Amino acid sequence: MIPSWPVVLVDGDVCLRPIKMRDQRAWREVNRRNREWLRPWEATVPPPAPGAPAGRRPTYRQMVRHLRSEAHAGRMLPFVIEYQGRLVGQLTVAGITWGSMCSGHVGYWVDREVAGRGVMPTAVALAVDHCFRSVGLHRMEVCIRPENGPSRRVVEKLGFREEGLRPRYLHIDGAWRDHLVYALTAEEVPEGLVRRWHLARRQHPAQ
Repeated sequence: MIPSWPVVLVDGDVCLRPIKMRDQRAWREVNRRNREWLRPWEATVPPPAPGAPAGRRPTYRQMVRHLRSEAHAGRMLPFVIEYQGRLVGQLTVAGITWGSMCSGHVGYWVDREVAGRGVMPTAVALAVDHCFRSVGLHRMEVCIRPENGPSRRVVEKLGFREEGLRPRYLHIDGAWRDHLVYALTAEEVPEGLVRRWHLARRQHPAQ
């Protein structure tokens, strides 16, 4: 288990905290309202090989049990995002690798009702700072479909570098989709990503 887990991270109105079983009703309600908006960007289960059993989408409780198991194994940090005390999305640091790599990647989604208010950049900045400063990771990645402009703007506002294209990287919305890779290393943000984000917002209030 990661020594700095579980943890609650807060900046202003934005809070990251571990996902819980009792979040089921709020999580389902937000997910239901945003189903069509999120569909083009959500992971899907690829068709099984001939003769193999069909894959099924896990229930909420199965999902939480899996996320908790991965967190205890030191491979994942599964958060929900709260804005002004209300659950509005999810952020997961996954694929945590130790040894000579010390890296992880960030995935996220947010309620359309709060999109554009700086919630997602703040949440990503909180998670990355925690991973660099407390967890001990060195490199963070975010992989995004080229067509997902809003998600790309999140990482671009934070100063992530675009490193290139991974063809047919993930099964999304029923097919294997290309993804752009964005990355950041600890040396690139010695001042912290939250601080960088606050400075950027003061210089460009429209963000």
